[in-house]
Amino acid sequence: MADYIPQTFKSNDTIIQGDVSASSPSNIALVKYWGKMENQIPANPSISYTLSQCRTHTTLHFRPKRTKDLRFKSSVIFEGKENETFNKKIHTFFSKIAEFCPYLYTLQFEIHTENTFPHSSGIASSASGMSALALCLVELEKEMGANYSEEEKLKRASFLARLGSGSASRSVYNGLILWGKHPKIDYSSNLIAQPLQSEIHPIFKKFNDTILIVHKGQKTVSSTQGHDLMHHHAYAQRRFEQAFENITKLQTILQSGDLKAFGELVESEALTLHAMMMTSIPYFILMQPNTLEVLHKVWDFRKKEAVDLYFTLDAGANVHLLYPEKDTTIVHEFIQNDLATYCEDGFYIHDQILF
Repeated sequence: MADYIPQTFKSNDTIIQGDVSASSPSNIALVKYWGKMENQIPANPSISYTLSQCRTHTTLHFRPKRTKDLRFKSSVIFEGKENETFNKKIHTFFSKIAEFCPYLYTLQFEIHTENTFPHSSGIASSASGMSALALCLVELEKEMGANYSEEEKLKRASFLARLGSGSASRSVYNGLILWGKHPKIDYSSNLIAQPLQSEIHPIFKKFNDTILIVHKGQKTVSSTQGHDLMHHHAYAQRRFEQAFENITKLQTILQSGDLKAFGELVESEALTLHAMMMTSIPYFILMQPNTLEVLHKVWDFRKKEAVDLYFTLDAGANVHLLYPEKDTTIVHEFIQNDLATYCEDGFYIHDQILF
């Protein structure tokens, strides 16, 4: 990891106050990452789709600290209100990346951030939030003299973001993103995410994701807690093996354009993720009754209409509906007429995959 310690910064004495901004999207994993080792190393690789509308917008104001010490000084303004809980999370993040970002000890920060979607409801807000902040830090480093190419900038942002939230490593890129070392994929890495380099059939490059907000509230169990429960899970090893196998299968599917095989694998991955939650000790369930109602409605609709509509779930109650652009009209009518009633306040988000 020494490669990620910057060597080209100006003296801290030359830093003036200023601000940098970044916007980063959420992502939805197709092959799920669930379980991690020290330093945010994933127990298995994952592949995700990057969204376009579900984003975090962040502005980082910075100026020199008045005192020289090894304490971080920051405040977080989330959606217009100071948020000390988030600030504590930022300090935890800073402590993990300080050896790679030594300037964190010499500056004080005011972080303004907001989401275009409900926080902590299973739309990977930590992924978009941490990746947006990591991108801001890389922009700050450029202000301080770092000379990154665009590729180097994204790799560094992915590396830093990963230490705040594993899935955040994927959100700095557009398209289909791979994170985690896989023995059959030479460029794969546990330290950074990267765009999937295999050939992608055109039908998978114009895909939609409608997110049904079944539950807006915060999850009863955080993703961090859920990951930790995999350490002694009775079925963990077989699950990790399955994920490696599904990465290989999904690459072939994405090349072939086989929508049915895509849907079967993605839905199986989603249900496996929640099965691991329900069989951990202690066990927990993040799906709500309306989540199950939606899944059954989707299965019935797909059988009746022969439409390529599939679902996936993150670590929460909300349902991501995945479908190709060709089926947009009929799927949107189905959502409005049959599924909106299962959403809290009838709320759902039409999104697209960002390539």
